[in-house]
Amino acid sequence: MSNFILKGQLRLNNIQEEGYFCGYASVFDVVDRQKDRVERGAFEKSLRNGDDMPKMLWQHDTKEPIGVWQSIKEDQKGLFVEGQLLMDLRRGREAHTLMKKGVVSGLSIGCQVVSASFCEREKVRTLKELELLEISLVTFAANDKAKVLAVKGHGILNDYQMRLQESIQNAIMTLRSL
Repeated sequence: MSNFILKGQLRLNNIQEEGYFCGYASVFDVVDRQKDRVERGAFEKSLRNGDDMPKMLWQHDTKEPIGVWQSIKEDQKGLFVEGQLLMDLRRGREAHTLMKKGVVSGLSIGCQVVSASFCEREKVRTLKELELLEISLVTFAANDKAKVLAVKGHGILNDYQMRLQESIQNAIMTLRSL
């Protein structure tokens, strides 16, 4: 059993293979740098209909797959993902090192828009339904909230622990605003 730390805040124990990480590939109701906002439920059909997991790419480069997604699901916050870097690939090892050091922490989706609406007043496009093709590890994510939360050696969390951590962080933010 190994000890892990999430963002230097919470110590937890869990067993995972080298290269495991988790985070949010998309966070709902956040206007990103491209003036897009993903609506809750936008991935539902794509995840239900797809037999294959979307590809895990490095910086959206289709020539650089670097791992496999083990779990992808919508929750109340966004699109939660758990993945495994392929450590026998040079780029997989590099990505792992960069993630552990916090150099690369962004996640970004590659998708086709099935349904969207545009708010002229806000100049924001709301993405209502998306066909998810790939999820990439990126240096700069369009959605600032879409990021790696834990990397082996820096805090592997199960679903319960993730919800607990999120509840604690929300409580801290609420208390600070009082």
